[in-house]
Amino acid sequence: MKTPRIVVSLTTNDNDYQIEQAKSAEEAARRCGAEVRIVYADNDAINQSTQLLKEIQSPLQVRPDAVVFEPVGGTALPQVARAAATAGIGWVVLNREAGYIAELRRESKAPIFAVSSDHLEIGRIQGRQFAALLPKGGSVLYVQGPSENSAAKDRTAGMMETKPANVQVTALKGQWTEESALRAVRSWLKLTTSQRAVIDLVAAQDDSMAIGARKAFQELPELDRDRWLKLPFIGCDGLPKTGQAWVRSGLLTATIFVPPNTGLAVEMLVQAILQGKPQPERAVTEPSSIPPLLELKPRQA
Repeated sequence: MKTPRIVVSLTTNDNDYQIEQAKSAEEAARRCGAEVRIVYADNDAINQSTQLLKEIQSPLQVRPDAVVFEPVGGTALPQVARAAATAGIGWVVLNREAGYIAELRRESKAPIFAVSSDHLEIGRIQGRQFAALLPKGGSVLYVQGPSENSAAKDRTAGMMETKPANVQVTALKGQWTEESALRAVRSWLKLTTSQRAVIDLVAAQDDSMAIGARKAFQELPELDRDRWLKLPFIGCDGLPKTGQAWVRSGLLTATIFVPPNTGLAVEMLVQAILQGKPQPERAVTEPSSIPPLLELKPRQA
């Protein structure tokens, strides 16, 4: 029986969720009898496009049967997707809307689909966490993902949909990494407006950025540092060895468990390649609050 060869392209290797994505793909490959190779784009969309074109144009004997990728930039690489479909290579987009998928599915026999976390629901859960922690309202310092990233946009939209009207949000931009959040909060702290700001909660769109924000406040003089570090810090991804562990240790007050979706993508590809089983155009995994919303205690002033 043929062993499907699958290339998994992830955004970076210094983000806990992306590391878990790699692990999930490798575990699924072992279960399904597939061969998986992980490549990282170093948060560079051009680099990711170049890497994937090189895979698609490689000699037939080493060419992958399918590509699974989480886009770095604002697009899901439509030209690269078309090149893969033309070459008969399966194409799976993770965590991003890709308008070209329906068209390519009509034109190509290769398995082409999307697998995503429910980013709107992730944002909605975070908005509900704000409400549980700040029942009388307040202000949130909110570290978002990249502005061109649809997952970051959806998480923000979901949060704005469910947060109480008396909770105000000050947004900063990060890059899904601890270091980017550390730099963003450092820069914000240098602003005159930050000196006057009254913040009741610090939130980030992933756990690594929440920890990066904490580290920025740890650099402050003792009196300011203690004031900031007493605030609730919340993130999301909620992986067992990072986000969930940080909640147990008290570094984070809450997180949101976002199941890795590369494993599901690999399983669906193997079913399509080896069994000829048709796959849906889009599959979604469901997030959940950690701890459950009813167990979140309001912040004490």
